[in-house]
Amino acid sequence: MSEQLKFIVDQLNREPFKKNLNLITFDSLEPMQLLQILNDVLAEIDPKHAIDIREEMPEQTTKRMCALLGMLKYKPPGNLSDVSRFRQGLVTGSKQVVHPILFWLLQKVPELKKRAYLARFLVKLEIPTEFLQDDIINDTYHQYEELVEGFKTYHKECEQLRTSGFSTAEIRRDISAMEEEKDQLIKRVERLKKRVESVSNHQRMLEQARQLRVEKEREEALAHQKQEQKNQLFQAEQRLQRSQQQLKDLRQASADASPESLMKRLEEEIKINSYMVFEKLPKELDSMRKTVQFLQKVVSEPAMSQADIQELEDKIKDIDSQISQLIEKRMMRNDPMDDKLTLYRQQASIIIRKKEAKAEELQEAREELSNAEKELNQRGSVSRGQSFCIMQRLVTRLRSKGTQYKMRQKELAKLQAEYGVLQRTEDILTQSHETVQKRLEIVEAERGIAGYSNTQEELERVSAIKSELDEKKGRTLDSMSEMVKKLNSTIAQKKEALSPLIKELRSLREQCHQKVRQEYEDKKAQYERTAAGLESNCSKLEQDVKLLKEETAQDENQYHYLNSQSQIIEMQIQRATDEVKAYVSSDPQERKKTVREMYLKNITEQELLGKKLREKQKMVRENHSHNMEQMKMWKDLELLIACKKQCFIKAQNQASIGKVIQEGGEDRLVL
Repeated sequence: MSEQLKFIVDQLNREPFKKNLNLITFDSLEPMQLLQILNDVLAEIDPKHAIDIREEMPEQTTKRMCALLGMLKYKPPGNLSDVSRFRQGLVTGSKQVVHPILFWLLQKVPELKKRAYLARFLVKLEIPTEFLQDDIINDTYHQYEELVEGFKTYHKECEQLRTSGFSTAEIRRDISAMEEEKDQLIKRVERLKKRVESVSNHQRMLEQARQLRVEKEREEALAHQKQEQKNQLFQAEQRLQRSQQQLKDLRQASADASPESLMKRLEEEIKINSYMVFEKLPKELDSMRKTVQFLQKVVSEPAMSQADIQELEDKIKDIDSQISQLIEKRMMRNDPMDDKLTLYRQQASIIIRKKEAKAEELQEAREELSNAEKELNQRGSVSRGQSFCIMQRLVTRLRSKGTQYKMRQKELAKLQAEYGVLQRTEDILTQSHETVQKRLEIVEAERGIAGYSNTQEELERVSAIKSELDEKKGRTLDSMSEMVKKLNSTIAQKKEALSPLIKELRSLREQCHQKVRQEYEDKKAQYERTAAGLESNCSKLEQDVKLLKEETAQDENQYHYLNSQSQIIEMQIQRATDEVKAYVSSDPQERKKTVREMYLKNITEQELLGKKLREKQKMVRENHSHNMEQMKMWKDLELLIACKKQCFIKAQNQASIGKVIQEGGEDRLVL
């Protein structure tokens, strides 16, 4: 709870609230001040709530805050789930109610601002059904719903554009760069024109250069088209080969078939088809329906925020943990019958999965077969001469491939044998190298130059690496220069090829922009007209509702005032009747309990007290002068005694010179 209060105080001291609070002052706030702070936070989220709650009835304040909190999807804590208790806590400004609301609001102010902004346009007006019977109102309401849907789409597009990474600064930089390139190109064109103007027949040469560029572009387009046609021809040949192989397999299968095998195959096909129709396809259909229903439900719900998604993910994690705990509990029971059943269940589930996988493979194979049959039917229109030529070409290609395969196989066998010999030679050489190295180390140790061969090998290796790196650097620089030249030439070619497309794209972009802009202006004007009409109607209705609410509040105040006055009068009447009964009663004890008797008793007591005080006052006045004289005499006597005391002390001091005086257990000599 203290962390919650610290967070609330810290957020309230920041922009835009600047409350300048601490934990003590915040905790000591009165309920009205606490409600005003809550209202200020709500006003930051929705500016319509920027009012002073002292100028508003408590019921209206509570209703307004509850409506906004409901729109923001606030859920009270577990101990405040009762709506009536929650509303009562809001009315009284209870800390147990207001503090959790402030903590929740201050955690997600930007997100709640966005939600409140969207609610102004997405929360539909509730119009009674009897009003919708009118055609004009019904049409207007349908237009209103269409505008709400349009707002949803426009808002989604706006959010996508905001999150897509494109910014106005980047677009402006691109535009400025393109303008600079345009200026440079214009300058280059002008320079080239000035150079060409000095040449004779420059117009004819320019025309020929233009024709040459057009022919080059046409040549590139034809080369691209030729390459595409080659690719299509290769794909068609491959499809033909597959179709012929499938046809051959089908003919072989039909040639070797018997009535029993055909019946068996038909029975298998019937079983497979019945499984597909009665088991697999209904499951897929149900899953697709559930998916569609779920997607429709998602579409119908309002847009979810990041906090809602995080909440759902937390719920999913909790449910997954509960499932894992249940599985662990189930596994800990160790029931032997359950273990046997789980084995059979696992086997059954494996078989079902295999069955489903095979069914999917069968379905894919059937689709491929149907596609192959279609292609075969399409290829059937090809003449027999062409098909014979294609078959002959394929046979020759296969023969050449077979001979190449046999040659490669022989070469592979030779290479494998040679690899074995080389591997054995390598082992022998490594063993001999190890023995020589050991002998060399022994000799170096005897001569006192241990490690000489290793150092020499290391130096040779480093020098070799350095030379290789130098060669690589030279080759890399050459290749980089060639690559730069190629890239420059490629960029120039691409620019020349793309320049007409860019011009066409710009014209199309301008046309589309004008068309979309005009449509946007029309829709915007229509929306503004409809919104203005709806706002005027809403303002009228709000004024009527406000007047009726004010009248209702005044009537309620008048009713409560009259009710309280009547209760006060009834109490006074009851007291008067009780007084009369006690006064008229013959019982002296009852009569003593009456208010009249009590007041009379008090009056007599006060009169006696006043009489005593007056007598005392009279006595004080009579003896005042005598008492004053006596007080003056006592003061004079006090002065006289003090004077005698001082004279006595002086005389005693003079008589005690040169004498020993004992005081307080001490001997003192006075000179």
